[in-house]
Amino acid sequence: MNLNIETVTHGTYYEVKVGGELDVYTVPELEDVLVPMRQEGTKDIHVNLENVSYMDSTGLGLFVGTLKALNQHDKQLYILGVSDRISRLFDITGLKDLMHVNEGTEVE
Repeated sequence: MNLNIETVTHGTYYEVKVGGELDVYTVPELEDVLVPMRQEGTKDIHVNLENVSYMDSTGLGLFVGTLKALNQHDKQLYILGVSDRISRLFDITGLKDLMHVNEGTEVE
């Protein structure tokens, strides 16, 4: 499955729109986008998963690494547009308590 990734730079944050399936095969594509952003550490990152139909633990791992890197720069990671199924992954793993996860596509 292909992964579609669109990025937009806003004043205080990067917006990353993802579509497709986030799994062990496609996560490296998203990692190639997120790693430079998080290393720069100058903006928050908003990842929109509205068009992601499936995500496994590899995707969760990428978001944990991104969160840790951003925390070193006092920046935030927002995971937006999550489906019920993906939201449950964040709940079950306890990650919903550590990062901003929102079913809507706007930061609350």
